[in-house]
Amino acid sequence: PAFDAAAAITELGVGEALVSFLDEKGRPNVVERAFIMPPASRIGPLTAEERQGVIKGSLVYGVYETVLDRESAYEKLKNKQAGETAPTPAANAAPAPAPAQSNAPASGGGWLGGLGDLIGGSSGSGGRNKGGDSMIEMAAKSAARTIGSQVGREIIRGVLGSILGGSRRR
Repeated sequence: PAFDAAAAITELGVGEALVSFLDEKGRPNVVERAFIMPPASRIGPLTAEERQGVIKGSLVYGVYETVLDRESAYEKLKNKQAGETAPTPAANAAPAPAPAQSNAPASGGGWLGGLGDLIGGSSGSGGRNKGGDSMIEMAAKSAARTIGSQVGREIIRGVLGSILGGSRRR
């Protein structure tokens, strides 16, 4: 270097700086003294004519000037829902005959069939909980949950006992 960097720092004037750039392998080069150009800007807004000149000189001028109002997903869903609730011309033509009402139980098995539906489940609403599981499935899930929590508790006790030294029984 043609100068001492430590001495040059104290001698820098306004608009001067010590800079170093990286070479092609990413290593820093020797520090050099450089003049810094002031920013070419102004404080304050552009006039309307200056703004239009910048817009028209842009590379994307003409691309974003047309306004597109496409149908949004909300509008599509709203139209679909309105179409489902509105009466269709075929629905107004003639009402379909009502299915024949019978006094036979829905499951076809009397009160024993109802008990079977309660225990084993059925396609109807009788004997089903909100999740759609029969009593046997609910009992199996509850047992699995209880066993899982007990096994997990024992594993955690064993691991923590071995880490923390455990309690000594006398």
